[in-house]
Amino acid sequence: MLWNAKNGEVILGDTEMSYVSFGHGEKAFILLPGLSDGLITVKGKALLLARPYRCFFDRYTVYMFSRKNKMPDDYSIRDMADDQAKAMEILGLKKASVMGVSQGGMIAQYLAIDHAEMIEKLVIAVSAPYANDTIRACVSNWIDLANGGQYKQLMVDMNDRAYSKEYLKKYQKFYPVIGTAMKRLCYDRFFINAKAILDFNTLDNLAKIGCPTFIIGGTEDKVVGSDAVYEMKERITNSELYLYEGLGHAAFEEATDFNERVFRFLETMQ
Repeated sequence: MLWNAKNGEVILGDTEMSYVSFGHGEKAFILLPGLSDGLITVKGKALLLARPYRCFFDRYTVYMFSRKNKMPDDYSIRDMADDQAKAMEILGLKKASVMGVSQGGMIAQYLAIDHAEMIEKLVIAVSAPYANDTIRACVSNWIDLANGGQYKQLMVDMNDRAYSKEYLKKYQKFYPVIGTAMKRLCYDRFFINAKAILDFNTLDNLAKIGCPTFIIGGTEDKVVGSDAVYEMKERITNSELYLYEGLGHAAFEEATDFNERVFRFLETMQ
């Protein structure tokens, strides 16, 4: 199967931003990952990441971006969106559909607010318009665990909050191995990304999003809470909402029809 998978990077000032791409369609579809990008970037992983998105390949070229490599301590989510827009310009992506997952959905909101001319359609998955009490407690706990060197506990807590109990059964046997691997990671990027979430708030700017927007959530989301998707739906005029019953923050991984549902939204004329 020809996936046309490629690894690349763009230069932003004195640093680089890694991305992967796959597919051969004429339209561009950009994916922005969540806080996990603060631990493991997409660099060199095009073939590994491509498979779930193969339903897009005939109509779209899919790009998945990491945050830039060097980030200042006060790097905000709005700054991340500005840098994402610069990366798109460098690659000649004058207009694209964008899907952001979790923290990536926060970046995507600012892209649609501040760089509206570049966004065709917007998908906000398992995200929120500000750091509500659920997010603040969750992310603050992760920061504390990482600061305390409790890397296995960090991984366990992240997974427990994201996945359903049935889904977790597949991975719990790998916890000792994954816990060991997490000790070897550098957490500087993680801290900067996590702290940016705590300062994030687009609530008063959501009405500026004019492009067709698809908001996706799970009824059991323990990371962003259950009200966040409704707050976005209320304020983004041209939007539709879909909730996965019984799924949580990892609905984008657990739901077998997730990418097909997003594809249908992108292909619907509005």
